[in-house]
Amino acid sequence: MRRSSYGIAVYGSLILLIFAAIGFILMQITDEWFILWGVLLIGAALIISVLYRIQERYIKPVSMTAEVAEELVKGNYKARNYENFYGDAGRLIRSVNQIARNLHELELLEKMQEDQLETVIDNMESGLMLVDERGYVHLVNRKFLSVFGGKDKDYIGHVYHDTISQSNIHHVVSEAFLYEEKVRDAFTLQREKEKRFFDIVAAPIFNDSYDLKGAVLVFYEITDLKRVEEMRKDFVANVSHELKTPLTSIRGFSETLLEEGALDDKDLTEHFITIINNESQRLQALVKDLLELSRLEKDELQVKVERLDFSTMVDTTMPMIEQHAASKQIDVELELPDSVIMRGDEDRLKQLVINLMNNAVNYTPPNGKVKLKVTQSNDAVFAEISDTGIGIPESSIDRIFERFYRVDKARSRNTGGTGLGLAIVKHVVEAHDGMITVSSEVNKGTTFSIRLPKALG
Repeated sequence: MRRSSYGIAVYGSLILLIFAAIGFILMQITDEWFILWGVLLIGAALIISVLYRIQERYIKPVSMTAEVAEELVKGNYKARNYENFYGDAGRLIRSVNQIARNLHELELLEKMQEDQLETVIDNMESGLMLVDERGYVHLVNRKFLSVFGGKDKDYIGHVYHDTISQSNIHHVVSEAFLYEEKVRDAFTLQREKEKRFFDIVAAPIFNDSYDLKGAVLVFYEITDLKRVEEMRKDFVANVSHELKTPLTSIRGFSETLLEEGALDDKDLTEHFITIINNESQRLQALVKDLLELSRLEKDELQVKVERLDFSTMVDTTMPMIEQHAASKQIDVELELPDSVIMRGDEDRLKQLVINLMNNAVNYTPPNGKVKLKVTQSNDAVFAEISDTGIGIPESSIDRIFERFYRVDKARSRNTGGTGLGLAIVKHVVEAHDGMITVSSEVNKGTTFSIRLPKALG
């Protein structure tokens, strides 16, 4: 306010000085016309000074404020006026500037919220598509594009049924628009060799007046659930078959022995009893492996961690394995360091070695070879079990650790296996924080590679 008073005083002094100068000149002039022109000049100067003052104090700030307001209308919330005016005009400018600042802050907040929403949508585990009431696509997220392929521009601005060929998707959108309620369906996508399964939910979108404005489509991938469901069905079917086969044999041969006169044939009786005994042992082994696997899958595997020599442990298992291999005319080759000290559960690791070695022997034809090679680093033990057996098709490698999964079902049963050995092996490796991988070539052989940390526990 002091600054304003100072400006007025200076301005007033200047006007008085001009008038004094003109007055002095007039006092020197006696001609009436000159006096008249002098008065007119004084009046004109006074009017000009007043108009200039009005322009600077009122018209100019209002004009500048109007320009800022026009920029705000255009969406430029960074527009500002200089706040070097006072009085009512100064208050007007400061108020408009504050409105501009508030709008700019709201714009930044809205942009931040949009970015957050976009981040959430783009990082969803499910695919998402947004369509308006006419069916035009307004939004697709990253997961959607990874499922259906293409880029944003291939969908946004296009009618949804022109960009997606699945009739189930067309159906749920039509139903959601027709009945104005959430609709669910399922569909499958074939991508190269892989079939993927999806659930789709279409939900209508309404405005505040409850007018239909579009629909949001969410795509849930259920491929893993389908795979688990198939595995469960396979398991139930397989375990039923595995139990039924020995029980049928035991019952059949038992009924034959109970027939009148059957026991009189000593050789036949001995043969039947041998079969019954073998089938009962197979049934017992199956039940034992099932119980063992059940404990492993419930995380009830208690690893008894102790210091052990892996080389010595392998040596203790070899006589039984070599005897099994000799009966099939298969050579067993062993490559071991003198000592491999580590920490782990010796009984479980023996089970791992026996299962893998017996598996290699069972699937190797006569005169073939099975090899166990053990190496070590400063922090890990590496075991490699390879054979010259029948091999595993590439399509089956990902499934061989499943319960009861058999590449060659007839051959597997003839070997006397339960179909659970590799599933148990995988759990033992994981219980030791290890890793197991498989490489195989049909009719050439298979290699199981295991890495076990030395410092478990």
